[in-house]
Amino acid sequence: MNTLMRPLNGRIIGGVCAGLANRFGLRPWTVRLIFLLSCLLPGPQFIAYLAMWIIIPGERQQAPATV
Repeated sequence: MNTLMRPLNGRIIGGVCAGLANRFGLRPWTVRLIFLLSCLLPGPQFIAYLAMWIIIPGERQQAPATV
């Protein structure tokens, strides 16, 4: 299984949905749609998203190889 990280590629806002999708083998748009539909229900979805944005580490950009 992949580790949970916010990817550099495929981000729309913070990369949380893309990171969750990569971790669980789903498409990023599926996770984004589930999140948007969950916003129709009462609850702290935006706070959870912000917390995950802070807690989930971002993917590090690799330094270019020198020859």
